[in-house]
Amino acid sequence: MIQAIDNKTLQNQMWQRERRAIALLSSLNYRTGKLNSYLHNVACGVSELLNVDWSVVTLCQEGFERVLASSIDMGKGEHVYSLHGLLTNTVVKTGRSLVVEDANEHPEYGKAPEGYCAYLGIPLRTAEGEVIGTICSFHQQPREFSQEEIQLGELFAERAATAIDNYHLYKQQCQFNYILEAEVQKRTLELRAVQAKLVEQERLAAIGEFAAMIVHEIRNPLTTIIMGLKYFQKTVLTEAAQERLSLASGEANRLENLLSEILFYAKPQVLQLCELDVDQFICELLNYMSEMPEAVSRKIEFMPVSVPVKILGDKDKLKQVFINIVRNACEAVSPGDPIKWEVDISNPEQVCINVCNGGQPIPPEVLSKLTQPFFSTKSSGTGLGLAITKRIVNAHGGELFIHSDTTGTTVSVQLPITHLQSF
Repeated sequence: MIQAIDNKTLQNQMWQRERRAIALLSSLNYRTGKLNSYLHNVACGVSELLNVDWSVVTLCQEGFERVLASSIDMGKGEHVYSLHGLLTNTVVKTGRSLVVEDANEHPEYGKAPEGYCAYLGIPLRTAEGEVIGTICSFHQQPREFSQEEIQLGELFAERAATAIDNYHLYKQQCQFNYILEAEVQKRTLELRAVQAKLVEQERLAAIGEFAAMIVHEIRNPLTTIIMGLKYFQKTVLTEAAQERLSLASGEANRLENLLSEILFYAKPQVLQLCELDVDQFICELLNYMSEMPEAVSRKIEFMPVSVPVKILGDKDKLKQVFINIVRNACEAVSPGDPIKWEVDISNPEQVCINVCNGGQPIPPEVLSKLTQPFFSTKSSGTGLGLAITKRIVNAHGGELFIHSDTTGTTVSVQLPITHLQSF
């Protein structure tokens, strides 16, 4: 009984800490003041929530780190240090969060500032996956950091990285405005590109914050509901009651999958890149897709290209892209109808992978909305499949196009080529 009360108290404390973190993040807005003031609030927020003695936000470039903000007064002037031999250097090199209970006991990770030994370092990663700095938390006494504390730190790091990235974009935009007077026509396209990127990053950041808050509030009671439904599945019920229970369980699982998709869409796309041979990659996918329920009685035709084509991509995420595209194509045609998978290498700098079906044309008013989140033409669809697909393709530096007319629908994925073998 005492153990159950302790667990409930601990869970309430975790929820309260998460609520405080969400409330603090919601109050942060780098547009209301200077970037340094915003990052100072981030550093102080991390120190308060993790109960550590000192936290700093650093910008790391060319082997040096510059302290942008600190939770304690470090004195006037710039504070720039060589990364060599420091704990921060390990975080920047690995691109992963680092926990050191006592740096004196583990010197292999690097040296801590004098007077401190416990360390939590979290990388600042931009939307493109580049590590630009760190949030470092130090404690004078040895201590552990729980997984919950690490996740809270990573949440603040995401906001700080977005603010720094957007601030640099904003400064770049100001520079473009100055040059625009002399080179109006030449600079207009560059200005629009920067503005579009800034708006998109802020929109995705807002979606991510909202999604994390909503999913957190829904997932906890949903987990309890699913546990209750699973318990009743072990009891003897009438046929009518069993049908109702099965329906309730199915809807609960569907809601759980929807929450997972919302979180996946909201998070920045971090890619694990490797070199892929396009033909080999597609052939591997064909073996898997032939067993999908949607592909039964459909013919998926693929003609390999005449020369080897290499791309740089995240194999698992690109697999998700084409499974989603081919599944949609199979659902759009009747049994026996073919799905054509083509590779176009007419452009030496990019490969265009097309998935074509001969189903009914998609109306223009629907076509323009297909990649918008939560828009779906399916009664049971979440409306996130093509939205996630587009985000993954864009993260690879590629583009997604959908064309539909009376001959059918073609979904095209354009990706940069790293190597094209010539003969």
